Amino acid sequence: MRSGTADGLHYEVHDGPHAAAATVILSAGLGGSGAFWAPQMAALTSRFRVVLYDHRGTGRSVRELANPHSVDAMADDIVAVMDAAGLLSAHVVGHAAGALAGLALALRHPARLDKLVVVNGWSGPDPHIRRCFDTRLSLLKDSGPQAYVHAQPLFLFPANWISQNHERLAAEETRHLAAFPAREIMLARIEALLAFDINARLGEIAAPVLVSASSDDMLVPVLCAKRLAQGLPNATLDIVPWGGHGFTVVTPQAFNTSLLAFLAD
Repeated sequence: MRSGTADGLHYEVHDGPHAAAATVILSAGLGGSGAFWAPQMAALTSRFRVVLYDHRGTGRSVRELANPHSVDAMADDIVAVMDAAGLLSAHVVGHAAGALAGLALALRHPARLDKLVVVNGWSGPDPHIRRCFDTRLSLLKDSGPQAYVHAQPLFLFPANWISQNHERLAAEETRHLAAFPAREIMLARIEALLAFDINARLGEIAAPVLVSASSDDMLVPVLCAKRLAQGLPNATLDIVPWGGHGFTVVTPQAFNTSLLAFLAD
């Protein structure tokens, strides 16, 4: 593994099984940390070179955002990482915020994208997503980061899984709170996601896209994935029955199997 910085963005390159292996870039959700993808790393590096990065404003990357901040700016950050890593193009796998950045990349820089995997993403405003984020914004503004981080699993994971993984989540809560961005950064990131709307442009995305979602996602209704797949010219829809918004963590083997099948096809 080797690491570097691209315009303030911390990234890591994990080599694959051989020099000619295709490259997969992983873009995390709202938390922004490349460490989110730990459950996928062994499966992916057995076949691909993998690039992880921390979103601007989060993790080990610079703690400031582009002004104005937007999903388009997040897509341009993926290009900055690709340029720094010497990549002309790559597969991109994104979760939620990272999925939206991948969709924006497909529109802004189509030649840089091979295949796209959209995990629990959406293409435009949805009232349930807005309601959930309004609640999270209220927690952050009125009660502060500790209350926001403590409530986060309720939006990400199934209830039974939360009960069975209480100690793990408590330990992660401590780490997440220690690494939490400034409130203004998190507010700007959420507002960028809520402003995202490419419903009228889905037909312009020519790249093959795997739209992956969970039926019991509390944060992003599965109908968003179905709508997205219907609007894309070259989409494959894969819906798992259980696992919530964080099903790549809850049921990684199921996701990894469909991910590898799509990328290797």
